[in-house]
Amino acid sequence: MRFRYRVSVMNENSLEEKFYFRLSRFSLFVYICSFTVVTFIILSILLYSTPLRYYLPGYGDAGNRQIVIAEALRADSLQQQMNLKMAYLQVIKDVMRGNMNLEEIEPLDSFVVWDRIADDGSLEPSERERRFVEQFEEEERFNLSIISPRVNEGVHVFFRPVRGIVERSFNPLESFFGVSLITSANENVLSVLDGAVIFTDFSFNYGWIIQVQHGENFVSVYKNNTRLLRRVGDIVSAGESIALTGGEQHFYFELWHNGRPVNPEDVISF
Repeated sequence: MRFRYRVSVMNENSLEEKFYFRLSRFSLFVYICSFTVVTFIILSILLYSTPLRYYLPGYGDAGNRQIVIAEALRADSLQQQMNLKMAYLQVIKDVMRGNMNLEEIEPLDSFVVWDRIADDGSLEPSERERRFVEQFEEEERFNLSIISPRVNEGVHVFFRPVRGIVERSFNPLESFFGVSLITSANENVLSVLDGAVIFTDFSFNYGWIIQVQHGENFVSVYKNNTRLLRRVGDIVSAGESIALTGGEQHFYFELWHNGRPVNPEDVISF
């Protein structure tokens, strides 16, 4: 193993020795092992410290799964909206081609639904309900405690829409009409006051958006949601969950009164 060999490199024409080096079987084995270890270390550093690691089979980042799920939900929502638009266009085409009469299209506005329910008689109270109402009215006829004083009329107690830290405050000079908060994923979004949902939509910049109309012309806007729990027309109470926050973007909240933006930090303790 330790017997040394002389390896010479000679000019073939002049037989002049250009250079030589001595090797043994043991030193050759050490050189090969060292080269293999150094090569393995260099390749490992390149693979795990550069984007090349994403090309390894079976390698996955923890955040990739959340991104894939979010994109899948977004694609599913877009697919549903596209199906509704296609169905709407198909109805219009049938009407224009004469394949469908206008009398066959039933309107779904509130007046038609109300008339349909009234004709059905489902709104008529039962005999048990009538007896309960009569008994309740008789018991509460002389009860003065049900007359609540109106001392606090016009005073609103706003609920905090979500738990989080204010990242950016209200600044109308920069066209920033709300507050941006850092929250955790799937945090409950609460309605700040009693009201009714008047708008829901999806935006590529702000995710799912929901707006609630409150008393005295207050309107609250909740953006960057990953899921909505209420629809347009739903009546919500103060502190009731209406949406869930997402983990990729920060939660954005606006408060408007009589068409003008209000600084949420003036009326809500974050």
